[in-house]
Amino acid sequence: MAEIIRQLLVEKEFKINAYDIDAMGIVSNIVYIRWFEDLRMLFLDTYWPLEIMLRSGKSPVLAKTEIEYKHPLTIFDKPNGCAWASNLGRSKWEMEFEFINGNKVICTGKQTGYVIDLKSKKPVEMPDELRKKYRESQKKGNNNVTGR
Repeated sequence: MAEIIRQLLVEKEFKINAYDIDAMGIVSNIVYIRWFEDLRMLFLDTYWPLEIMLRSGKSPVLAKTEIEYKHPLTIFDKPNGCAWASNLGRSKWEMEFEFINGNKVICTGKQTGYVIDLKSKKPVEMPDELRKKYRESQKKGNNNVTGR
């Protein structure tokens, strides 16, 4: 089992609603993508709040989403999701996601994107404060280490 260091980790329990269920009686694949966005917004609320982001004239934009479905969820399951920054570069960022139900990994994924200037729509440097938080979490080491 490989160790994963989860920098700037956020976690959330999700409720499955009737409208999340598809004709097969399981959670629709698109719901997981929405949950990725919910976790990404929680990450931003925690580490780079919208008010600060908009004042800076910068915003993250999504370039790619990858997802691996491992086991289905049904209406009465209570999945927990987590997301963390796996890489914060000069402009490019990567986040990873994991959903667990009980002790079973249900879904994993990754999003890649960039920070852009809201006026020019061109990539710009990651905010210093966010990169500082990322570096500090790296120095703390094993605060958020799990096995997969």
